[in-house]
Amino acid sequence: MAKILVTGGAGFIASHIVDAYINNGDKVVVIDNLSTGKRGNVNLKAKFYHLDISDSYVADIFAEEKFDLISHHAAQVSVRNSVADPVFDAQTNILGSIKLMELAVKHKVKKFVFASTGGVIYGEQDYYPADENHPLRPVSPYGVAKLAAEKYLWFYHCNSNLSYVVLRYGNVYGPRQDPFGEAGVVAIFAQQMLSRQQPVINGTGEQTRDFVYVGDVVRANLLVQKLSSCEIINIGTGRETSVNSLFDQMVQITNTDFRRVYGPPKKGEQQRSVLSCERAKRLLNWQPEVSLSKGLEMTIDYFRKLKEKDRRQKVDSSHRRSVST
Repeated sequence: MAKILVTGGAGFIASHIVDAYINNGDKVVVIDNLSTGKRGNVNLKAKFYHLDISDSYVADIFAEEKFDLISHHAAQVSVRNSVADPVFDAQTNILGSIKLMELAVKHKVKKFVFASTGGVIYGEQDYYPADENHPLRPVSPYGVAKLAAEKYLWFYHCNSNLSYVVLRYGNVYGPRQDPFGEAGVVAIFAQQMLSRQQPVINGTGEQTRDFVYVGDVVRANLLVQKLSSCEIINIGTGRETSVNSLFDQMVQITNTDFRRVYGPPKKGEQQRSVLSCERAKRLLNWQPEVSLSKGLEMTIDYFRKLKEKDRRQKVDSSHRRSVST
């Protein structure tokens, strides 16, 4: 049994990881400022601190809890916002990460797991799929900050013997993803289709992404606990899917009749992105188990049930008001 800190543990990906750690018998502490995460996502068996990772009180938590492992997922996650405000992005994603690394060294944390990005850290790829040795050419402050944090981990390993694993995620999707944010095309399309709102495809729709189901990402996070070496590992499927193809599959699963409607392309959007998972297979014996079609079915089913739950709550609330009057 390990004592684990999960930063950003109220968010989409990390809340699933918290659940998995707890099911594994570990003790989990969550730090999240709830800027994008939801308190309801946090497992009731986890100890929760409503804090920003840059808060000075985080040092007291480290001293008190004595963590074995840090799973660092807290971040400013919007590529668009990072372009609009690079300074804020750097304060959160670079300086915030450095503060955690400093505390990890000071309190002799055994392992630091960092959630990085395979979607934007490589930039426009020279070859497909990109392995971990592909040139790193991020074109957004978000990608630059993730790369900087990776390099700082190397610095702390060389100078303070901090053990770490970097996981470069593909485009993660699944239950609990925010359908109203800038990121997460699967969640956005699911919410709109189930609400009978016409989704709009940015650009031509021929841009591709490597969509990886959140459950597969969780498994990778559990497996890295056994690694004794410092590693950088892609977590993707090795398969490209265009936004047009994604749209068509989701129309079929939702049993709707939406046709493709196109809007202007996002400025600076990457055209193709797909990750090799060969290193994950070799080091972790990991490979994606959930197909895109199955993952989409489970995700859409989640949003369908959530929508029905909201509908029932509104009916109940309306009924209570009518009775009280």
